[in-house]
Parts: sequence; structure tokens; C-alpha cells
Amino acid sequence: MPDLLWDDVRNFFDPDLMGALPEVSVTDTSVDDWQAVFDLAGSNGWTWEYSEGCVRMSLPSAQEVLSRPTDADTALLKVWPVADVQVSFWPMSAGDVDHVCC
Repeated sequence: MPDLLWDDVRNFFDPDLMGALPEVSVTDTSVDDWQAVFDLAGSNGWTWEYSEGCVRMSLPSAQEVLSRPTDADTALLKVWPVADVQVSFWPMSAGDVDHVCC
């Protein structure tokens, strides 16, 4: 969404106006959709942190993350698009993009 401007959506993320931010799940997604999330986090100058279990690491490709064994440690991508907003993504399945804002 290169044409989406923060000033156009900032009120949706204002806890004083909107209250708590929702947990969201986008269904019918693919590995390519997850890769778009990873690329967005890495290309906008946003602060991000990727971990598997308690181990922080560089951000692998979505294909690598989603092809890990089902019993692997939980993967977590935290992104701060602005200083006071954290969005957490749990890449567990190519078919769903799950995240929560806090």
C-alpha cells in the first residue's frame, strides 16, 4: 500500500479516540502475503524485532519461517510503525496473517 499515508489513518490508532486496538486475523492469505508483511516491516525504516522462542534473529524469508516444523518454537515479528504503537505478528500458517496492536 504505497499510497496509504499515516496522516489518513492515524486516528484509527489513537487509543484516546478509539480505545483498545483490536486483534486481527486476515484469512485466505499465502506465503507471498506474509512476505509482503516482512518486506513492509523491513523497508519503511520501522523498528522491528524477529524471534523464535526467546532467540532474537535476523528476519528470514516468509517461506523459511512458514516451512519450519510444527513443533518448532513460536515465531514472532514485532513491528513499531511509530514509537508508541507495537504490532505483533505470529507467522504460524500461510493461510492466516494474525496480529495484535498494543
